[in-house]
Amino acid sequence: MNIMAAAVAARSVLHATFTIERVYAAAPGRVFAAFADAEAKRRWFFCDSTWPVEHRLEFRVGGRETIRTGPAGGTVHLCEAVYHDIVPDQRIIYSYAMLLDQRRISVSLATLDFQAGPDGGTRLLLTEQGAFLDGWTDVAGREEGTRIGLENLAADLRQQSPAA
Repeated sequence: MNIMAAAVAARSVLHATFTIERVYAAAPGRVFAAFADAEAKRRWFFCDSTWPVEHRLEFRVGGRETIRTGPAGGTVHLCEAVYHDIVPDQRIIYSYAMLLDQRRISVSLATLDFQAGPDGGTRLLLTEQGAFLDGWTDVAGREEGTRIGLENLAADLRQQSPAA
């Protein structure tokens, strides 16, 4: 088998879907804004606060978001997203590719559904449908990282005044 045939033989895809439900003690508009505003998102979105981050956000249908981070001198974690559907205070749908250094490890579709919850709060339903590529199978790690981010969001919402 030549090198090209071996590379093709090593290709694989694992499809996985997970859904996370969170209730926040903040109105849907505040929770939605935490995703839509670059400054707000920088406060809570990133996995490790000790890693340097480059972040660009163009929050509009057809807009792009790029996040480049990782341990100093270590593996570069790159997320490249495109926004496909935005309904203010109600819904965000985007797709994104994740790369570690130059290796594309996954491509996903994410849907965030913001619903009015009890006592003026928000019920957030996040669904991710992922294609994990070429032996990358850490779906549980992706879900756990997403849960950590949503917990960071809860802490940030508690720290910000309702007018923020």
